[in-house]
Amino acid sequence: MGTNTPYIGRVAEDRAAWVSKARCRRSTDPDELFVRGKAQREATAICRHCPVVVECLAEALDNRVEFGVWGGMTERQRRALLKQRPEVVSWSGFLVAQRKHRNTG
Repeated sequence: MGTNTPYIGRVAEDRAAWVSKARCRRSTDPDELFVRGKAQREATAICRHCPVVVECLAEALDNRVEFGVWGGMTERQRRALLKQRPEVVSWSGFLVAQRKHRNTG
């Protein structure tokens, strides 16, 4: 096995942990998050009170997910954010730091 195996395993475990807490996973048909046009506004509302919205958004941004609502943002919103902040290498680290800064500042 490669030298990254423990890291990959830990990343998969971390992802499984937050995904299991996602509000959409418990109460939503996944197809409701992959809609177009006006229906996207309703889809983003599903994320509003989700306890793992930051982790979800970071996953979509870090992996350049092109379709669906992730972390309360539409494809268009995520593309705009990626274009606005091209210097961000790890959205996970960036968003967690932003959340900590908001909570302490």
